[in-house]
Amino acid sequence: MNHDHGMEGPAPTSQSTNETAGMHHHKMMMMHMTFFWGNNVEILFSRWPGRHGAGMYALALIFIFVLAFVAEWLLHSRLIKPGSSNNVWAGVVQTLLHGTRVGLSYLVMLGVMSFNGGVFLMAVAGHTLGFLLFGSRVFKKNIVA
Repeated sequence: MNHDHGMEGPAPTSQSTNETAGMHHHKMMMMHMTFFWGNNVEILFSRWPGRHGAGMYALALIFIFVLAFVAEWLLHSRLIKPGSSNNVWAGVVQTLLHGTRVGLSYLVMLGVMSFNGGVFLMAVAGHTLGFLLFGSRVFKKNIVA
């Protein structure tokens, strides 16, 4: 095993040797398995933001925050009014909104799996602010019966 910053792939077998003859062996990037701090990270997409600097890292953090915030908004919003005249249409729209929310939540989860501390904090902040604005009692009107 090579002890530099990357890892080499497995030893070639006779079948893979024939398939990769003449090709260079590429080093694989080692994935973090503990939280780390820094802006040299890949989030969701290959080489993004990568080594593109602090500005792209900040944009990636804002992107994760917005994904988490919108997921909370979709969870707590009542876009379908009770007593809709067309239950089938309301059910289809409700299902599409649910699928969108779940997809956004999975993207946030995958971003957090980069193990970057900034990404984790922005995901938690997006969910927290979204819950504060849309799910908590802070901004709800008191209904007196």
